[in-house]
Formats: sequence, structure tokens, C-alpha cells
Amino acid sequence: MDHRLVSNLEKAFGWDGPAALGTALARGHIEDDTLPERLLTPTGLLEIVMRRHLENPQLRMYAEGRVLHPSGFLENFVSRRRQASRRADMDAVGRVLNEGGTLILDTVNQFDPTLEVACRALGWWTGEMVSVNAYLAVGDTAGFDMHWDDHDVICVQVAGRKSWEVRTAARPVPMYRDAEPNTEPPEDVLWSGTMEVGDVMHIPRGFWHAATRVGAGDGVSLHLTFGTTRRTGVTWIQHLADEARDVEQFRTDLESPGGADAKLLTTKLLDLACGVSPQRYLQKMREAMPAGRHLPHVPAFGPLTGAVAVTEFAPIIYVGTQDLEVRGAGKKLILARRAEPWARVLLSGHPVHFDDTTDPAAIRLAERFIQEGLCAPLTDVSSSGYTGLVPTETF
Repeated sequence: MDHRLVSNLEKAFGWDGPAALGTALARGHIEDDTLPERLLTPTGLLEIVMRRHLENPQLRMYAEGRVLHPSGFLENFVSRRRQASRRADMDAVGRVLNEGGTLILDTVNQFDPTLEVACRALGWWTGEMVSVNAYLAVGDTAGFDMHWDDHDVICVQVAGRKSWEVRTAARPVPMYRDAEPNTEPPEDVLWSGTMEVGDVMHIPRGFWHAATRVGAGDGVSLHLTFGTTRRTGVTWIQHLADEARDVEQFRTDLESPGGADAKLLTTKLLDLACGVSPQRYLQKMREAMPAGRHLPHVPAFGPLTGAVAVTEFAPIIYVGTQDLEVRGAGKKLILARRAEPWARVLLSGHPVHFDDTTDPAAIRLAERFIQEGLCAPLTDVSSSGYTGLVPTETF
């Protein structure tokens, strides 16, 4: 998938692909000055907050450097049918922000088509799951204390300015569940300064960092953090444990008459590890990952006018002498060899529009991909997430 955010990040960081992700601190500036505002604006974020039923901690607010109790910005809403839910108290949200507060909304890609597509593009690029959080700060306000994340982060400053300090990692590639605590930041400061609109920064997992607007006076800051949780040797071993359930010896009690033999278990474990190498595990994981929520095709609504791939990772197409094999979203489809040109366009990640000249066979293939969860119908709302950011195709 060709996405303006991905190409601009590569250029800003001086990267040729995602291989440098997680290796070192990287900073740069997006030359495309229309892109930050296209991703999200402060009022756009508040529109999302207002129109959704949200709970804490997905929606959080801070004032004077401390986290606010959810009752200070969330309210109970009861419908006419006595259905209760929680939603943002927008008057309270406004007061907190106007008095120099911070609003944080996690996984904004669940609610916004533009950021949904951006995360999908980054997922296809990195081969890992990506989500995005939004941080809106108003006035002279403190941010988070020095901390580290258990995932790689790409920060994009989309409005205003914010000051940062980034330090090295105190422990190499720390994990959320780890063998030892990691609570003291190192003294070495890699970079400190202010991020302006269009500035981007990559912070690898474990690098300590803090951001603040203290001393910045009036104004606003909105930045997006795209988080990428990488697979590790530990997650590979966890996968092997699940694979081991298919082997009788691993299901046998260790301490019982005629129980599992230690030498045999060791041999079986080695066979299992060789059969499911780390590379094979990553491939299987990406092929088996189901697509995120998407609209179904309901023929009663009218004929299909467009489609777009919605898999979390790029589908794989294997070309044989007689047929075509497509893998993605946990499915394996066998198609006729002549379907290759249509399949490549439909599974490119670019929105595809149909018109009166489109071959009916191509539309039938799109309907099949939608039925199998590889694609979704293209609508006005979903199209808005691609407009001006991803090339469009027309059959």
C-alpha cells in the first residue's frame, strides 16, 4: 500500500524501509506541510470524543501534572429506554483544557477512518500491529514524568509545539513482563528540544522519555504516537507452547506412572522449534491474523461500487502454473490463474472503484474477497480515510 505517511516518514528519517525501526533514536521533519493537519486536528479529536461512548482509561485527562478521576470528565448517560452508558462531559472537558489540561485518547484508529487507514498502512509496512494514541495539551501544562514504553513509538506533531527529553535505555529491549524491574532512568540524555508541526521522532522500546508544555505559555499541542509492538523470541516460544498441544507427549503428565520422558520431550521440542522457525512463525502469524472490524456486503443495498483490502497485513499471492493461491486474514483461497491481475489490484490496499465498464468477473472476485474477510465494500466514509493519502484504482 502506497501511503503518504509511510513515504514521508521514510524520507524524514532517512530510512529505506522499516529495518531501522527499534534500533536507534531518529528525528526528522515531514516536508509535506499539508499532511499533519490531514491526519488529525484538535477540533477533529474533540469531535471524536463528543460522538463516542468512551470509558477510562481509553479516555484520560490530566491537570497540573496529575491524572484526573474519571468522574471529573465522564458522565453517565441513560437513554429513554433506560440503557446506561458513559460518555464525555464536554463542558467538563472544555474547562479542564481551558485551565491548562491534557486529553489523551488511546487507539483513535478505532474511531477515525483516516487514522485507521494510516495504521493499516504502517502495519503492512512494518509487518507488525500498529495503533495510534492522540495527546492534546492546552496552555502551560505539565506532561508525563520520565518513563519508557514496551513498544516502538513514532511521534508525529500535528499541531502546536511540545518540548521533549529522550534518554537511552537502562535495560536492553525491556519487556512489560520481564525478569527484573526497570525503574531508574539513565543519566545520558540523547536529545532534548521542541517538536514543531511536521516534526517526527522514532523512540525505540525501552528508551526513557518525557514531554511537556511547561514554560510554553498559551497555545496548544497535538501529537500522535503510532505504537508498534514487535514480536520477540519470547512470543515465538509462547507460540511453540501452543503448537505443542498437538503433540501427545507434551500433553502427558510430567509426574505420573508412565509419564512423559524427559529425553523424548527434549527431542520433540527441538523438532518443533526446527519445524516452526522464527521466520515461519512470523509468516504464519501474519497470514492467520483476522482483519479488523469492517462493513459486510449487503446486496439489498445495491450493487457493489468499490472495494478495498482490509487485512492487518499485506495478503500473500502465490502464482502457480494453473492456479493462484491467496493467503490472508486466516484464509487460503485457490483461484484461477487468469484472476491474478484483478487480485493484485483488489489486494493492493488501494481503494478500487467499479463503473459500467468493469468486467462482472472482477466484481464477483471482489464479492468473494469481501465474503472471505480480505476486502470490504468501499463507502463514502471509508473512502474518506484514503482520499489524498493513498492512490485510487478504477477497473
